[in-house]
Amino acid sequence: MSATVSVPRTHVDAWQMVARGEPLARASREITELGAGDALVRVAGCGVCHTDIGYLYEGVATRHPLPLTLGHEIAGTVENAGPAHARLVGRKVVVPAVIPCGRCALCQSGREMICPEQIFPGCDVHGGFASHVVVPAHGLCVVDDAALEASGLELADLSVLGDAVSTAYHAIDRARLPRGGVAVFIGAGGVGGFGVQIARARGAHVVAMDVDPAKLARMTELGASLTLDVRGQDPKATRKQLTAHLRERGLPERGVAIFETSGTAAGQELAFGLLGPGAHLSVVGFTLDRVTVRLSNLMAFDATAAGVWGCPPRLYPSIVDLVLRGEIRVAPFIERRPMSEINEVLEAVREHRMKGRPVLIP
Repeated sequence: MSATVSVPRTHVDAWQMVARGEPLARASREITELGAGDALVRVAGCGVCHTDIGYLYEGVATRHPLPLTLGHEIAGTVENAGPAHARLVGRKVVVPAVIPCGRCALCQSGREMICPEQIFPGCDVHGGFASHVVVPAHGLCVVDDAALEASGLELADLSVLGDAVSTAYHAIDRARLPRGGVAVFIGAGGVGGFGVQIARARGAHVVAMDVDPAKLARMTELGASLTLDVRGQDPKATRKQLTAHLRERGLPERGVAIFETSGTAAGQELAFGLLGPGAHLSVVGFTLDRVTVRLSNLMAFDATAAGVWGCPPRLYPSIVDLVLRGEIRVAPFIERRPMSEINEVLEAVREHRMKGRPVLIP
């Protein structure tokens, strides 16, 4: 098979990062060929993630040189694909934020999230802030047309499954959260909000912590049995409140799963401060800020800590199924905006002025 295949000329309308800290610039390019293993996806919607803010404003490095089209939460329709993936043409899909190669020894052993050949749209290759995106076809998750229609959701709404929903799902799956277990989410924004729902759907007892009372009120509606406003609160006081709540309900104080989803130094320090015997800490949020913790707590409590990078493509069908069945609600958490407003939206996300997770529509 040839390395590339010719396809009908496709015009791509994109927004590119040309320099850090500057507004994205509109650009166009033509696609006339694809890699034999690639797919050309017409973007229905692309979510805005804090990682995009990190690339544009906070000095987080991309692996692809500038100019670069950002955006890694993508849902769309396959318009063309290499011969081995022709069956995908015309299908609606969710694009995983991280697409491992699927062939190397790490992928074959179940460690695909550290695959050295993985592709991260909007970092390794041009991403979804565009009319079209080219990605490896083997990682795409097909969305059933009938199930989507029955759900009442639009395809664009599923873009947040690419990262925000799927990363939360992966963190919970990796923590082996049992039915009847206790899950604590620090940060009740997009990832944390979806995590609360996923943990509740798995039969866990859920606690949500944040500094925004409005977000916490929503977590109560979605199944959190306890919400704590931790703004300005000492971690020791928060731990006492959590312990009292668990004792009052007769819930296990040991083996608690803690999910740091705020992506802040304060949230990470609080998460570590909540460690107890047998606890598992999942670091899901990202910040460039440093934190000071006593690592010996992991030894003393026989606890574990793990970073969670994206989500293996093999888990996406289960995630899509949960969303389309309504067990995970995405519509209340998103705000659709036209792609033409992308710079205003990025500024609003940076300044924490968006109530929902923006989904940009080309």
